[in-house]
Amino acid sequence: MASTGILLASLLLLSCLAETSHGVLLSSLKQTLIVTASHKEGQVYKTGIDKLTVSWGLNQSFPAGSDSTYKTIKVKFCYAPVSQVDRGWRKTVDSLNKDKTCQFKVVARPYSSSNQSFEWTIERDVPSATYFLRAYAYDAADVEVAYGQTTDAQKETNLFVVQAITGRHASLDIASVCFSVFSVLSLAGFFIAEKRKAKSSHEK
Repeated sequence: MASTGILLASLLLLSCLAETSHGVLLSSLKQTLIVTASHKEGQVYKTGIDKLTVSWGLNQSFPAGSDSTYKTIKVKFCYAPVSQVDRGWRKTVDSLNKDKTCQFKVVARPYSSSNQSFEWTIERDVPSATYFLRAYAYDAADVEVAYGQTTDAQKETNLFVVQAITGRHASLDIASVCFSVFSVLSLAGFFIAEKRKAKSSHEK
């Protein structure tokens, strides 16, 4: 009897470890959130300049209490399939702790039953690619329990094309020029002062 209890406990432990190892599966989550974003068809968004306003809320077609375990909402910027081809570091995996689709954090907020929104400036470290937005609902243990996204199941509609801005910022160029001019003037002043000092010493 005792051995049976130990065996059952061991199996339960192994089951828990397996679940922790593989993480939550996206396919196991209900898509209870409606996520929308400001979007102009054909617009190319520039990093560090352009903004997106993302909104999220519970799909009211689900029964009351569906969101009873939701404690936090985290919105992420995710690669669309067209920008994942031949790029293993962006690969979609059903297990969320191995998935590399959504690598950029947009915002994290305490969950509210009323609709919420957030204006996000696309950050400069976001590479040129095509994206969509996804929001995850987390429970008190910070585990994903539901989600929603701006695109369809195939991730082919309502996508955002982003162009990364490369090179130095204009303010850095201006500062660099000012510093160079200052350095040249300082060096010239130093030589003039040294020349005058030498001349004065020679006359004495």
